[in-house]
Amino acid sequence: MKKFFYNKILLLAIAAGLIASLVIAGQRHAVEIHNSQVDMVMDFDSMKDLSEREGIELSEVLKKFKAAGITSLAIYDTTFEKLTRSGKVIAVYGTDIISNYHSGALNSQLWREAVEQGAIDARRTYIIGRSLESYEAAKKDLFLRLGEERVKAFSIGDIEVLEVKAQFGPFMKDPVGFDKDELETAKKFGFTILARPKNFNQCTPEKIKSVFEKLEGYPISEIVFDGAEILGAKNYIDVTADEMKKRGYKLGLIEHTSQLQFYNQVGMFELAEKLGYNEIARLYAIPRDEQPKLLIDTAVQRWGTTDHERNIRINLLRIYEKPVTGLTLLETNLKYVKETADKIKSNGYTLGVADTFENYFPSKFLRVFVVIGVAAAAVLYLSLISYRVNADRKLQLILFAVLAVLAAVPILMGAGGKIRILAALMSANLFPALAVICQLDKLRFTNFKSQSEEKFSTFQVILTGVIALFVTSALSMAGAAYLSGALSDVKYFLEFEIFRGIKLTFVLPLILVAVAFLQRFNIVDEMKESVSAVAQLKAILNMSVTVKYLLAGVFVLLAFVVLIARSGHTSGMPVSGMEIKIRAILEQLFYARPRSKEIFIGHPAFIMAAAAFLQKFPKSICFVLTIVATIGQSSMIETFAHMRTPIFMSFMRGVDGVLPGALIGAVLVLFLNFATNLRNKM
Repeated sequence: MKKFFYNKILLLAIAAGLIASLVIAGQRHAVEIHNSQVDMVMDFDSMKDLSEREGIELSEVLKKFKAAGITSLAIYDTTFEKLTRSGKVIAVYGTDIISNYHSGALNSQLWREAVEQGAIDARRTYIIGRSLESYEAAKKDLFLRLGEERVKAFSIGDIEVLEVKAQFGPFMKDPVGFDKDELETAKKFGFTILARPKNFNQCTPEKIKSVFEKLEGYPISEIVFDGAEILGAKNYIDVTADEMKKRGYKLGLIEHTSQLQFYNQVGMFELAEKLGYNEIARLYAIPRDEQPKLLIDTAVQRWGTTDHERNIRINLLRIYEKPVTGLTLLETNLKYVKETADKIKSNGYTLGVADTFENYFPSKFLRVFVVIGVAAAAVLYLSLISYRVNADRKLQLILFAVLAVLAAVPILMGAGGKIRILAALMSANLFPALAVICQLDKLRFTNFKSQSEEKFSTFQVILTGVIALFVTSALSMAGAAYLSGALSDVKYFLEFEIFRGIKLTFVLPLILVAVAFLQRFNIVDEMKESVSAVAQLKAILNMSVTVKYLLAGVFVLLAFVVLIARSGHTSGMPVSGMEIKIRAILEQLFYARPRSKEIFIGHPAFIMAAAAFLQKFPKSICFVLTIVATIGQSSMIETFAHMRTPIFMSFMRGVDGVLPGALIGAVLVLFLNFATNLRNKM
């Protein structure tokens, strides 16, 4: 039986890269644990809406929500619709004034005279101030937004009136800057303010500066721009960045509804780069059409997971529109806020202005050791599937030297973005494969030596399998450290950059392990010495199969497709109600919920694969179980590809899945042995 040798120089290079990866992991963890404050936000308009619907003074509503855990109020540009509803101004369409004149409903003599003199145009909108301060602020903003050619001031008696060339309906919904009364109220009741300005149709530096001047003197927590554009897009991003830097304002970016990256606002990437990534916080809001379907407990759990796993630091809570049984609408929403705040604090976070990451980018010298280690792993894998390469140490070193130089030089030159992605992709695929191959080689010779000995006891089988699983998982975790070391920086933490090879990392390790298995074992004819993987594949393709085996193969293929579809950042496959319940239980039992592919599929299959080897099952069965076992190992590394998730949580998710997965595997081995013994006695 031929033996594959492990090149010690390659192993040393891998060890050096692992040390560098672990240093980066430690630095990353330090950065992540200092990003621990979450801003609990609710729209100011929602507070007013609840106040009106419940018949309670706004001041009382604000006090209650402040006590429940809301730290910031989101304040948007006001509109003439809102100003009119609050009685601060009166906005009237010209055609309504003229209609009232002809119907006799226009009682004011001065206004009647204005109509008779032709001063009122049916196609214009007219603004009359009732609250002087609000009127003056709206007037100033109107001239800024529309210009003197579209806004004209004139008097009717001693009342100033603004005539606006605009269609009444759309005009009433157009933004007209922040309402000072709202800003003052938020400040008075101890809230910070999440400002949500909207871009101008025809933006100028003066208009941008006017927005920030209105915010002077108020406790601004973050700026989250409203609409499809950043203020100043597309020509004046520099002005917006300068105004924000001058005041120390943080930028909030809205997570996409797919929970991947961001809602794309024009100019957001340019502004983020100019501000610095250490001034960026991620915002999440449960989609408006989804929240009514969620029970409060489910929504609260969602927030706990969101902040803990996706680096969300601005929680924008929407109100529930319907009360739960036994509570008023206000009490329902206070319960929602209070339980969410308690959940977040129980996870170790504090409430207040959103924390941001430091501008973390690891040393390029550490990165060099990481990519060199990946190059060594690639050559090591080649040497473990080819006897020719394995026997030629010189060829291995030449290949390693070439790959190491090609990988290291771009990193040292300050570039290497694509090299880093390639290194991460190779880490995610090579290391779980190498981990499984290492155990295959060990089991291969353990199995060979035991052929003339007594059979292993069930206890020995399970113990050997559990130890092998722990060792293999530790080796796979080395790959996770490599993946993290290749990609870790603030742009990946915030998801300005993402790892896009997740689907491949689920499939390729299975192929890599399959090739290595077939190079070691003959699954076609066990009586013969092992032959090449290519020869075995040809033999398998030439086999005749019955319909039942064909149907079984189709079923396995479909199951595999489902598993792939369910992996990655997004999923095209729905999650069943039963699985949701199981996930909830696992979240309660563990620090980080283990992934189903590991705890219920991969790790149990690993224990059964070890048992199959030691109990001399047909190699075809060992092959299938080994491939399924590899799913668990690749899934452990795949977890680390979600760079927004704190590294400690990803580590604990992998660790938490190993022991219960091993227990399930042990139970399956015991059951199969019991069933086999029972059948033999019958």
